[in-house]
Amino acid sequence: MSSTVISPARTIRIGSRKSQLALIQTYWVQEQLQKHYPDRQFEVQTMSTQGDKILDVALSKIGDKGLFTKELELGMLNNEIDFAVHSLKDLPTRLPEGLVLGCVTERENPADALVIHEKHRDKQLNTLPEGAIIGTSSLRRLAQLRHHFPHFTFKDIRGNLNTRLAKLDGGEYDALILAVAGLQRLGMGDRIHQVIPPDLSLHAVGQGALGIECRADDTEVLELLKALEHTPTAQRCYAERSFLRELEGGCQVPIGVNTHLEGDTLTLTGIVASVDGQRLVKDMIAGKASDAEQLGIELAQRLRQQGAQEILAEIFAQIERN
Repeated sequence: MSSTVISPARTIRIGSRKSQLALIQTYWVQEQLQKHYPDRQFEVQTMSTQGDKILDVALSKIGDKGLFTKELELGMLNNEIDFAVHSLKDLPTRLPEGLVLGCVTERENPADALVIHEKHRDKQLNTLPEGAIIGTSSLRRLAQLRHHFPHFTFKDIRGNLNTRLAKLDGGEYDALILAVAGLQRLGMGDRIHQVIPPDLSLHAVGQGALGIECRADDTEVLELLKALEHTPTAQRCYAERSFLRELEGGCQVPIGVNTHLEGDTLTLTGIVASVDGQRLVKDMIAGKASDAEQLGIELAQRLRQQGAQEILAEIFAQIERN
């Protein structure tokens, strides 16, 4: 791929999905860049991805390779847009040739949230009644919560956030498990009934952070994006993504993480669980933040030795059969 020709009058084209949350995130990036570079022009172009179009099938049954990113990536490779804003948790750990993760923004709270039906307003996750119907589209959340709460009934849920909340409020579900960051960014933080602690549900790789993907040879865009890079978040997310990549898992596999950064010491906790919640392999590692990617690789290797590979092999086989 030839290097991008730079023009002083070049307008930077930002790619985004059309969903409400995606647009809020993308317009935030546009606003921040405009503040840093008031003389530059940044315009947003929207696209629908496969994950936006297929709303009646569980994510785990569609496959996850570029589910929310492929169309945007083609737009960059075809020089239709200059970079794309993603929820980092949706961005595969292996990117197409010619594209790179150019920037990771400061992370919002990466935890999962319990959102409950009004009739359960005096309850917490551990006091909901037996048989309570819990809505989630994430195998990661499903596997961990089945492990801790086998007496609940879990039911898949798709659609945008307003659609999901309407189904909850209409009585189809007793509670939903959603990302704290998404609710907060949409101005719905008041719907968070309980922030679920990491001992019950480790969060998704990259959850709460935005990842900005661009062409590897577009030096101008890469330079512009430095203004939004948040190094502590990036170090944590590089460790998480390295862990996931080494396990060859995708965003629809029951793999959870938690990272903590204190000074130059990064602590990474990782988990691999069977979908039925019966088997769960968990461990942690700590080391220098500058070695973030290596820490992820080493933790993945540890979990493999403890049985994670067998769990993942069974899950992949099940997904293929379906």
